[in-house]
Amino acid sequence: MQRLGPWSREAWVALALQLLRPVRAPCSGATLLFRRVQGSLVQPRAREFAEARLKTQLESDKEKSNFVIKTPKGTRDLSPQQMAIREKILNAVISCFKRHGAKGLDTPAFELKEVLTEKYGEDSKLIYDLKDQGGELLALRYDLTVPFARYLAMNKIKKMKRYHIGKVWRRESPSITQGRYREFCQCDFDIAGQFDPMIPDAECLNIMYEILNALQLGDFLIKVNDRRILDGIFAVCGVPDNKFRFICASVDKLGKMSWEDVRQEMVAKIGLAPEVADCIGSYIQQHGGVSLVEQLLQDPKLSQNKQALEGLGDLKLLFEYLTLFGITEKISFDLSLARGLDYYTGVIYEAVLLQTPARQGEEPLGVGSVAAGGRYDGLVGMFDPKGRKVPCVGLSIGVERIFSIVEQKMEATKKIQVTETQVLVATAQKNFLKERMKLIAELWAAGIKAEMLYKKNPSFLTQLHYCEETGIPLVAIIGEQELKDGVIKLRSVASREEVDIKRENIITEIQRRMYKS
Repeated sequence: MQRLGPWSREAWVALALQLLRPVRAPCSGATLLFRRVQGSLVQPRAREFAEARLKTQLESDKEKSNFVIKTPKGTRDLSPQQMAIREKILNAVISCFKRHGAKGLDTPAFELKEVLTEKYGEDSKLIYDLKDQGGELLALRYDLTVPFARYLAMNKIKKMKRYHIGKVWRRESPSITQGRYREFCQCDFDIAGQFDPMIPDAECLNIMYEILNALQLGDFLIKVNDRRILDGIFAVCGVPDNKFRFICASVDKLGKMSWEDVRQEMVAKIGLAPEVADCIGSYIQQHGGVSLVEQLLQDPKLSQNKQALEGLGDLKLLFEYLTLFGITEKISFDLSLARGLDYYTGVIYEAVLLQTPARQGEEPLGVGSVAAGGRYDGLVGMFDPKGRKVPCVGLSIGVERIFSIVEQKMEATKKIQVTETQVLVATAQKNFLKERMKLIAELWAAGIKAEMLYKKNPSFLTQLHYCEETGIPLVAIIGEQELKDGVIKLRSVASREEVDIKRENIITEIQRRMYKS
């Protein structure tokens, strides 16, 4: 019997419908075809197959009709206007990183799962795992710090100052209003190497201060603490060694929960004795400046703990350096700051934006973290076969939250230019495409950012409207009279003022105006 070739979807549906319909007198070519197929080919199995095929197709069509086009939960598209704002932020951040001598670095978006596990404490459950790819268990990177440590160990690098801008992924509940997404951009600056105490740490805090100042986000405060001080507090209060990290994770929630709720978690969930929790509370609810550091150095309990003394000694030195940098008015020694990530070993810090208090005399309220970092001296050693350590300290700028704030401010105050175009080459007359192309080629060759409309004879009004819509500041106009006089008419879109510039001077004039603006 001759085998049938593949049928189209329509043919299968037609056949199935005929099979499911009672046989009547022939009335069409389709029915004749059906009878021929029924008589020679269609057996009970074929009928079952046709019915199954039809059912599958109908289910598939139903699924397609229910499909909604959207971005995955916790992600978003960025429009040209939003990209213009983001680039402005990133340019300010990268400019600061480079000003402090950092080199650029990039690492893969995914790592071996083993590289990322057991580095983030409770947050390890938020790592995005990938399916087995050719025998390798992989995961999307959770931050840029662990990949940097892996890079240092893998390449046996002992000293490096680097910055890294890249996306990271976390499987947590997103909050768009708070600028928290599952996919987001991080901007990291890190100093790796053995140096004298607190000098690199002070520079990291100064960088954080410079960036937040440059972006003009409003009033902010940089909270500082040391993990050794926290561990010392836990020790002198009687926390068992095996519960240190769990208690640290609870303390880290103090910004989001009240002390009463945190205490309840320590006692009910972690199993800490109430008096131990109260002892911890008496310490971690304190904040101040270098005077608080000196006060704790005299504390009868903490002064007997080696780790706490080391941390307090380094913080005292850090405040000396920050005083020289002139930024101590924005620094607060806050004992509630814990930073839940497991890899921190020393100084930790976090920048928060402050909300103006509703009533006079009240303290400003923190409305969210926009930058954070700290010292992680043991992370590189976790990847080195011989356990060789490379001390590191760094910071990360929270671009998404900053972006939300800057976006609101820019949209409220001025029109956003979505391109960097400086001049539009235009004409008010017909048949000047070739002259426009010659002129724009000269501008491009000189490094001037220029555009023209992709029409042979665009109306002059359309060209001016395009400049207004896209924020292009200048129009270079060429026509019969300009060609005859050897000039280009340069028009300011904002003021509508027009001046004739000699053709040979047009590039210099545009560059001069752009430099002034």
